[in-house]
Amino acid sequence: MAGRICVIVGPVTTDSDYRPRRSALYVPASNARALAKAPALGADAIVFDLEDAVAPAARPAARAALTQAVASCDATRVARVVRVNAIASDDFAADLAAVADCRPDAVLLPKVESADDLHRFAAAASSSGLDDIRLWAMVETAASLLALDSIVTTGLQLGPRLECLVVGTNDIAKETGVDPGDGRRYLLPWLMQVVLVGKRHRVAILDGVWNDFADTTGFEAEVRQSVRMGFDGKTLIHPSQVEPANRMFSPSPDAVADARRIVAAFDSESHRGANVINLDGRMVERLHYEQARRLLAVQTAIEETRRG
Repeated sequence: MAGRICVIVGPVTTDSDYRPRRSALYVPASNARALAKAPALGADAIVFDLEDAVAPAARPAARAALTQAVASCDATRVARVVRVNAIASDDFAADLAAVADCRPDAVLLPKVESADDLHRFAAAASSSGLDDIRLWAMVETAASLLALDSIVTTGLQLGPRLECLVVGTNDIAKETGVDPGDGRRYLLPWLMQVVLVGKRHRVAILDGVWNDFADTTGFEAEVRQSVRMGFDGKTLIHPSQVEPANRMFSPSPDAVADARRIVAAFDSESHRGANVINLDGRMVERLHYEQARRLLAVQTAIEETRRG
């Protein structure tokens, strides 16, 4: 039975609250050409980057470009996210002021290492009139991995409310010295820890980037791994990665058809109160019915996003 149901790509709590995050494309806010192309690329989220992808000297101009860049994206089709610099950095205050001006859907906060970082961010956001903005948090250091459950618990109690965890595999590998190659075999325990915490608290989890965008075979293999591990999507560094990420994190046509059969069977008069039924010669439990309903909610949300 398990092989017949697609992995549920999103922490869906009702039939209508899921928003696809299959693909989150980093776009340097200092790159005018990339900013102009971003809205038409089909990514579920655009992360306008003020941090790693922007040299310090270029950040003032990058901040100035954000208002038009964010406004150019249709909020019904794409989540508009701004990655600011770390809260302890000299750039953070200016970055947050730019966020207050351009009003994206979410802020991606890097180098989150403790619950105290989120308290500090919440205070700064409140002072800037950003209480209702959503928060995405980077998991990219040893400290963040060790304190992750506390970080997420705190983030769900504050405003802005934590919505998504974003893994920074490059930074984790750099800090720890762990080899990120060989199918990420030495990173897998930590990646699964992030997935576990995210699933426990029902927040979205996005996998780290694949660096060699010319290696499409390697990229698709890593996306396939991400799907099987339970990630909700993948962060991307190149437009060519958007389509395969969207495709591979979407329910397959066979999975959608099977989910519809399961839902129809349990909703029928003869099975409405049943916990287990025989469907086409296989045992199907009510937990599979709930999984099927969630999968159909995911599919509906993806279709609605396409329509805008």
